[in-house]
Amino acid sequence: MRRVWALVGFLVCAAPLAGAEPAAKPDPAKGQSIANKVCAACHGADGNSPTPANPKLAGQIPEYLFKQLGNFKSVDGKKPERENPVMGGMAAGLSAADVRDVAAYFSVQAPKPGAARRPETIALGRKIWRGGDLAKGLPACAACHGAAGAGLPAQYPRLAGQYPEYVEAQLKAFRAGERRNDANKMMQSIASKMSDPEIRAVADYIFGLR
Repeated sequence: MRRVWALVGFLVCAAPLAGAEPAAKPDPAKGQSIANKVCAACHGADGNSPTPANPKLAGQIPEYLFKQLGNFKSVDGKKPERENPVMGGMAAGLSAADVRDVAAYFSVQAPKPGAARRPETIALGRKIWRGGDLAKGLPACAACHGAAGAGLPAQYPRLAGQYPEYVEAQLKAFRAGERRNDANKMMQSIASKMSDPEIRAVADYIFGLR
């Protein structure tokens, strides 16, 4: 369960942080210091969140983390691409270099594995993850996120072991158009084809991937 939480995506292509200065080599040690002060209370000191409401960040693709933190920021007075009062406040005080360092730190932490909780939905979750649903035009999740959920650097995030509650919430947010920071509305389109039982089954299956 190594490298490289989208949901919840969770789930969009990485892109440069708006207004970012020229890239410098990330410093995980500096990132750890920032994470301990800013991120640990909600996401855990090592990125293994203690609560399902907050995503695990350990082992996540750094470019994805960089993009997501950037999307929480307001740029030129405009609404952030990803609106969240708590995360907006946390990200506001971080420079692009800070975000790079934090992303680098979490990316090299070992994610703690999970296990599917609903035996009755494993078959459905596996079917959608591996093969999608051709009749509904629903692509296989594994096509972008990998058979084991490790993600595809730097485009698609790691999902393996992510809390099902978070994954379910993010898929429903994409479906409702409440989350819109996915490239070309890819996740919005995919989630719009999924029923509540399908979302729940896939989310639970993801939790057991490693």
